[in-house]
Amino acid sequence: MLDFAILAIFPGVMVFAAISDMLTMRIPNLASIILAVGFFILALATGMQWSAVGWHTLAGVLTLVVCFVMFNMGWIGGGDAKLAAATALWLGFAVLPSYGVFASIFGGVLTLGILQLRNMAMEGPLSSTPWLARLREKNGGIPYGIALAAAGLMVYPDTALWIAARSI
Repeated sequence: MLDFAILAIFPGVMVFAAISDMLTMRIPNLASIILAVGFFILALATGMQWSAVGWHTLAGVLTLVVCFVMFNMGWIGGGDAKLAAATALWLGFAVLPSYGVFASIFGGVLTLGILQLRNMAMEGPLSSTPWLARLREKNGGIPYGIALAAAGLMVYPDTALWIAARSI
């Protein structure tokens, strides 16, 4: 059961956050809360050393600080900042650099794709779909939670919790 939780909670919440951001341009606080609480429960249940829990916590806090600055500059949304910090909690410093690289690459591809979508003519039933209309707004934002979630899923198999699940 523990290995199922490790293999399901993080990926499930990341997919939920990505879909939510795509459809509503919002990432519910509940996603970040579930990630944070889930990490601590699973870290303790797997016997992660207290020092490792502390380092993971520091990774999350530092990511939150950096993302809060980015939020204040208007570069990212608040939901993106909270999701990135909660994700960093699960990843820890060992995987965090890879996460940043993948998030940047996926975010760039996502942005270019949405910019292309905004320049395409669209007719028919899809043109009146509210979430697609939001994505097509010329001055609209980019649902960066999609890139953050994809990057998190890409590096998750390299995390301490995933490795712990394989040995259970």
